Amino acid sequence: MNLFDAALLGLIQGLTEFLPVSSSGHLVLFQDLLGLNEPGVTLEVLLHFGTLLAVFFVFGKDFIALFKFFRDEYQRHFLILLILGVLVTGILGLLFEPYIELLFSSTLVVGFMLLITGLINTLIKIIPHGQKNIADMKLLDALLIGLWQAFAIIPGISRSGTTILTALWRGLDRDAAVRFSFMLSAPVIFGATLIEARELITTGLERVMLFNYLTGTFVALVSGVFAIKFLVRILSGNKFHYFAYYCWVIGLIVIIFSLINN
Repeated sequence: MNLFDAALLGLIQGLTEFLPVSSSGHLVLFQDLLGLNEPGVTLEVLLHFGTLLAVFFVFGKDFIALFKFFRDEYQRHFLILLILGVLVTGILGLLFEPYIELLFSSTLVVGFMLLITGLINTLIKIIPHGQKNIADMKLLDALLIGLWQAFAIIPGISRSGTTILTALWRGLDRDAAVRFSFMLSAPVIFGATLIEARELITTGLERVMLFNYLTGTFVALVSGVFAIKFLVRILSGNKFHYFAYYCWVIGLIVIIFSLINN
């Protein structure tokens, strides 16, 4: 894993983790179709950590405010919603983990799932605007958003697109949908980082590659911050259909090449 590979994977991770195009799907494609070597557990941990830092960088004040839950009813309500959403995602993720892992070896599956992600982005554009903010959210809203976030574990399905669409479908306004979606992603990314870190403890840290790893982490952080802010502007401008076109084109190309190769 040279410096360029680490930086490229950091860029892919940072952008696609938050843009509605599926980070897991793109990493599978870049590793398989373009011949990149697998990054290894060390870099995977640090890339996830970089995107986690991006969420905290953008929504840091919101996370800090959650510590007021013991005396602030709004923050207590917000925290309960986040915990419920994370629990649903985590439980379903653990139950279906053996089956999901099999899908990561199939670029054909990624191609078809990207077509579904394109549909998700189209629905985000046409769905009516809601009026609910975080304070108006019900437990059922958080449960359903967490449920559909678990569906996005499948490579090729966008986590951000799926959760934002579900939030809008439940009547949230666009600001609340984005805020809840990305803040809900932080515990999920953190959990994925911990799972990978367990393997890192057994394999050890390759010190000679540390500079490359840190470069990839920094690129993931910077590109992740850019992706979050860019997505907010795209959502406010109701231009999610551009992501739909992208997913459909890439998905069809992947399907065609996968069928030819097979």
